[in-house]
Amino acid sequence: MTRRKDWLVEQLPVGMTEDKFFVNFVRIFQEVADTVMQQVDNMPHLFDLAVTPDVVVRTIGSWLGIDWVDPELPDALQRRIVREYSAGILWRGTRLGLVRLLELLCDAEGEVTVEDNGGVYTRDDIPVTAPHVRMSVPDLGWTTEVDLLRIVRSELPATVTFELSVGGRMIHPPPLVGVAAGVA
Repeated sequence: MTRRKDWLVEQLPVGMTEDKFFVNFVRIFQEVADTVMQQVDNMPHLFDLAVTPDVVVRTIGSWLGIDWVDPELPDALQRRIVREYSAGILWRGTRLGLVRLLELLCDAEGEVTVEDNGGVYTRDDIPVTAPHVRMSVPDLGWTTEVDLLRIVRSELPATVTFELSVGGRMIHPPPLVGVAAGVA
């Protein structure tokens, strides 16, 4: 936004503009205010993920609850993560939201499967089993196994049990160690 050179002085009553000392005094405040006004004018761009500084991208992500954006990831990927997560936040807690999140985390659009036993039930039809979700992704994409599990846990309600496989290998729940085949 551009302002006239004497934008603050021009707001003075006519009688005050006749006093040269007073006008020069107001111009001092105008110069200081110019720097503040430039910051205010730039405010809409500060939240535009296409142009905001890198540190602000991660800050916006933290406001949305994304504490897992690694600053070591490429800048374009960090911006994509925050943009796509914020676009899908309306779907958080739904099957579609989980699919979109896993596609984002594993960079696997169209390759993620999520099956669940959730739904809307009448009082008499409520299942007696805990809600359960089965998820399958082709690979880890840009994330790590530990981070993927942590993020999935944070997205699912606490009462939901889940299975997660990556590339056909079950990573959650972990396989039981020391249990002989066929022996319980």
